[in-house]
Amino acid sequence: MGEVDLKLPGGAGPASGFFRSLMSLKRKEKGVVFGSPLTEEGIAQIYQLIEYLHKNLRVEGLFRVPGNSVRQQILRDALNNGTDIDLESGEFHSNDVATLLKMFLGELPEPLLTHKHFHAHLKIADLMQFDDKGNKTNVPDKERQIEALQLLFLILPPPNRNLLKLLLDLLYQTAKKQDKNKMSAYNLALMFAPHVLWPKNVTTNDLQENIAKLNHGMAFMIKHSQKLFKAPAYIRECARLHYLSSRTQASKDDLDLTVSCHSKPFQLAKSHNWNRVDSCSHQEETQQRTEEALKELFQHVHNMPESAKKKQLIRQ
Repeated sequence: MGEVDLKLPGGAGPASGFFRSLMSLKRKEKGVVFGSPLTEEGIAQIYQLIEYLHKNLRVEGLFRVPGNSVRQQILRDALNNGTDIDLESGEFHSNDVATLLKMFLGELPEPLLTHKHFHAHLKIADLMQFDDKGNKTNVPDKERQIEALQLLFLILPPPNRNLLKLLLDLLYQTAKKQDKNKMSAYNLALMFAPHVLWPKNVTTNDLQENIAKLNHGMAFMIKHSQKLFKAPAYIRECARLHYLSSRTQASKDDLDLTVSCHSKPFQLAKSHNWNRVDSCSHQEETQQRTEEALKELFQHVHNMPESAKKKQLIRQ
């Protein structure tokens, strides 16, 4: 339940074993990529575009300037057919690749962050700080917003979460080169919010009162992307305490962490002579806010069939 370990080009080195395995999937499982539900095979195909763009972040107007429609159709057909693409041949331009990536996202049956969580993202935008008297201010509470996004990302379908991490890392790295490409995090948000956040089959007019929230929310995710793919610190600590305790007191597969974290965090810490961890002693308001998300997340793991994957999740 911790951070997915993704080594990405353009910053952190070559693709991890996870994505090397995805690249082998694309050769084994061929199917239409564009307009289809998101799958690991589809991500393996699209990863070729992301990997190439990481090497071409300095192109001015990247993601804003449209590419050539003929070249894009050639690329689109190759991806749908499971064909290996040589993007380094010079036949294609970075703008062709960037536009095609946006097209792929735009043709997904639902936005990358799913319809289910749309209203949650609107509420996250309204999380504001409180003053000393307990009155709500107009200053965004960035820490609470990050924590809420971490929880939502944990319960995304795995393909959505994996592609979202790849995408946000690409946009984060693009924004870091804005002195060359003229694309700030907010400029990129304007390009991608409709594909990542907006419900499908709605118009700009339908979302008029929420467009500013969605655009700023997308920019926030780009700017803070390096923090968003972890469980909140207090959940990681509670999971650790519960797991270590359960090794002697209960089965390892007992993942009812909502009980352990919310009713007994201090007893567990005391029994193991650990100091109180601030992240595990959130106020009651925070506990109530995250309880349902925690239940859904841990129940999902608990219901998984016995496998090496389940054991790995439990260890994490």
